[in-house]
Amino acid sequence: MLFAAHMIQLGFDNPARMFFTGPFLLFGCLLIIVVLAGLWKMFVKAGHPGWACIVPIYNVYIMLKIAGRPGWWLLLFFVPFVNIVINIVVAIDIAKAFGQSAVFGFFLNFLFGGIGYLILGFGNYQYLGPQTLVLPARA
Repeated sequence: MLFAAHMIQLGFDNPARMFFTGPFLLFGCLLIIVVLAGLWKMFVKAGHPGWACIVPIYNVYIMLKIAGRPGWWLLLFFVPFVNIVINIVVAIDIAKAFGQSAVFGFFLNFLFGGIGYLILGFGNYQYLGPQTLVLPARA
């Protein structure tokens, strides 16, 4: 009796659950692999090693370099709510670095979770370099 109660508590009371969990898990894994392939190609186009896209935290640092932002911005990704704004800025700057618009960067790179990186990686887009606005120093 105790074993049956423990199984129900763990959620094994519905054996049909595995038929629904398996395909969703497989779809999620395939989606991650496809997005990583797009990131890999995008990193290579930008002149960085492709394997960098699978290394946590280092991949964000490389994305900052592709976007033309300073490396210390990596620390801003650890600040709650600020990280959302920084992520939007970096997504837009990466789109601009490949000659795309800010709308492309916001919607496809940020909002739709990396579809834009897939398009930039496998599309006919060339890396133009950072397009961030640099103000001249005042004398």
